[in-house]
Amino acid sequence: MKYDVAVVGAGVVGALIARALSRTDLHVVLLEKYNDVAMGTTKANSAIVHGGFDAANGTLKAKLNVRGTELMPQLCETLHVPYRNNGSLVLAFSEEEMQHVHALYERGLKNGVPRLSVLDKSAVLELEPHVSGEVVGALLSETAGIVCPYELTIAAAENAVENGVDFIRNCAVTAIEKAPDGFTLQTTCGAIEAAYIVNAAGIHSDDIARMIGDDSISLVARKGEYYLLDKAYGYLADHTIFQCPNKMGKGVLVTPTVDGNLLIGPSALDVDDKEDVDTTAKGLQFVVEKAKRSVPELNLRGAITSFAGLRAHPTTDDFIIGFSEKSDRFVNVAGIESPGLSAAPAIAEMVYEMLLEKTKASERVDFKPGRKAPVRFRNMTKAEREALIAKNKAYGRVICRCETITEGEILDAIHAPAGARDVDGIKRRTRAGMGRCQGGFCGSKVVEILSRELGVPMNEITKFGGNSKILFEKTK
Repeated sequence: MKYDVAVVGAGVVGALIARALSRTDLHVVLLEKYNDVAMGTTKANSAIVHGGFDAANGTLKAKLNVRGTELMPQLCETLHVPYRNNGSLVLAFSEEEMQHVHALYERGLKNGVPRLSVLDKSAVLELEPHVSGEVVGALLSETAGIVCPYELTIAAAENAVENGVDFIRNCAVTAIEKAPDGFTLQTTCGAIEAAYIVNAAGIHSDDIARMIGDDSISLVARKGEYYLLDKAYGYLADHTIFQCPNKMGKGVLVTPTVDGNLLIGPSALDVDDKEDVDTTAKGLQFVVEKAKRSVPELNLRGAITSFAGLRAHPTTDDFIIGFSEKSDRFVNVAGIESPGLSAAPAIAEMVYEMLLEKTKASERVDFKPGRKAPVRFRNMTKAEREALIAKNKAYGRVICRCETITEGEILDAIHAPAGARDVDGIKRRTRAGMGRCQGGFCGSKVVEILSRELGVPMNEITKFGGNSKILFEKTK
């Protein structure tokens, strides 16, 4: 298998880079070691599009955050991905914290963030009446928003594949050998030759870089734990509500999601194990205590699930993007922690421009920037539903009652470019299993549909690939 560019890692950054490169005549492959896209940091983060006031002036974080936030609304509209410009508030609970709010305001102005303002207590409570009465003031960032990170990744990967990118899943890179005209990547799915490599492997990007002798990247795995609350509690916050940040990050937030749930978190704990995404009683208790400082009415009776994710914290405290000192054919895209999701469109734009100049590739005139809008039965009117069912009866069979997801939507998710191959893949594409019962009703039906459509036995269907089988044969 020979390619012009191999993108290693199918998180939101890797998928958007692959999509950007599909605008050219370069032959591109997107490699992912797991069974689906968005399986690392992308599937377990705060889903925030930050305004851009937090990053230090002059850093890549600051520059790419502001640019990415500017690009995000149009990108999501083109790819039919849920996005909402809800704005954010950084709360202050003392005069000392208000000084920090003013410092963030000044930093944001220097970073080029538009529509920033400092609010007093009455203005904060008018915008967010459920915020603690102890609040003194806040920074309002009107350009901030929320997005679904895994839906953005799925859409980017689908669009990239539609434009000619090859997507290979369950393909871990085990070694990289240099060649006169590029590299040979040894992988779990065979040898792959590529003239250029884009290292977008998230928390493992330092490991990938070391495969070419580049030990310049130093990353710390920082775990964040979250609670997700039922939609019935979504009224508690309209804006994304932050507390003043600290050296470990932006602190515990309370935010709505684009689907109407309420999300609280994350904690911040540096861990040694890059696969440690277990939740802990201590971590979740910390999240609740901190979140209640912002919104005292939070009630964990509304919690429907908890989860944890890892972010790749660079010891330089800035994104690492550029050609490796060991090879001008190897692009590192590493240390993409918060505001990595916000910056992702701009990171893709930057890497695209770097490789376009380096390879002298030509831009395609037949590039398709968008994808077909997914069917969202739950959002349709009665007349729209009836018309859809008249064309295809599969849309008339509701599989997930909590979220009103139909069999037709699940079939679409399986047969889309870079489509779902496991239960969590269906969940991320359709929301089947994301409701109050967390798949208790629809889970077995999703397994049955996957088995039928993929032509594999039901006991081979997994939750998220690997050995995560849901059904097992009886043993003697």
